[in-house]
Amino acid sequence: MSLSTKVAKELPYLRRYARALTGSQTAGDNVVRALLEKAATDASVRGALNEGRVAIYRSFSAVWSEKAAEEAAARPDDWREQAANKRLRAVTPLNRQALLLTTLEEFDHREAAEILSQSAEDLTQLVNDAISEIDRETATDVLIIEDEPLISMQLEDLVRSLGHEICGSAATRTQALEVVEDNRPGLVLADIQLADGSSGLDAVDDILSIDEIPVIFITAYPERLLTGDRPEPTYLITKPFKERAVRAAISQALFFESSQPLD
Repeated sequence: MSLSTKVAKELPYLRRYARALTGSQTAGDNVVRALLEKAATDASVRGALNEGRVAIYRSFSAVWSEKAAEEAAARPDDWREQAANKRLRAVTPLNRQALLLTTLEEFDHREAAEILSQSAEDLTQLVNDAISEIDRETATDVLIIEDEPLISMQLEDLVRSLGHEICGSAATRTQALEVVEDNRPGLVLADIQLADGSSGLDAVDDILSIDEIPVIFITAYPERLLTGDRPEPTYLITKPFKERAVRAAISQALFFESSQPLD
């Protein structure tokens, strides 16, 4: 398999990781772009990218260490980006990387330790530290947009176990809008394909036209939504999902959410 094929295969998931890590599609994609630009001019980076998935993420981690602060501040006039930057500094970025690598990206602890150049023991401690800090986040009301009743109930149980409340559940675009008009959520979990043939993407567009609310999409085909060619989800979980991945995504989305602009 050629280098370009290997990298192209991992790009959607690398974008997912970068966006979740930075809390922004723009900032995350900029860090991924920085990695590709470096590979174009640095033979050692190109060689590393040819070694497989762990090596690709390890190379990204190196670029993140150099570029994350600058890329996260790509839109300093946007108060939400400013809030994200301030809150990013509140938790050591390495902790966040360790948590997301082992949950959202499903690396085992040995692989994640290699990616972050840590010992296995230190990696475990990083994950535990991130979870401890994340668990102190403020609870919010959550809207679940999901047309499979069993999956919807599973998500409701999970959300409540994290200390949040369910403000409503919807199986169609119309139902989702009705819930938001009556009970404004602080977070949305949305499937892509809904019961009546409507789209979770359209439902979320309706919601975001009313208010800026963090959204986590859940889909069986994440690569279709992670091309980098258009406005796309910042948080994306693959079906069938694992509870730990949902937990990490919820915490990460709420970590970056701020209710008012910075002074």
